[in-house]
Amino acid sequence: MRKLSEKLKGLRTEKGLSILMLSKQVGIGVASISRWENNQSDIKGDQLIILAKYFGVSTDYLLGLED
Repeated sequence: MRKLSEKLKGLRTEKGLSILMLSKQVGIGVASISRWENNQSDIKGDQLIILAKYFGVSTDYLLGLED
């Protein structure tokens, strides 16, 4: 089961986005996204939903509960 950090980074790089570009697209700070990708911080529910909608995946997918 992959962690949120791996899934988030994978989705971002698949779209060819830098952390800064993703930050601007979803309105979440660069530092927050960087901390999530480096598994240094937990994500809040509302931010998880924003990212799931942006990438067109479920929150369960991002959390590693489904493939």
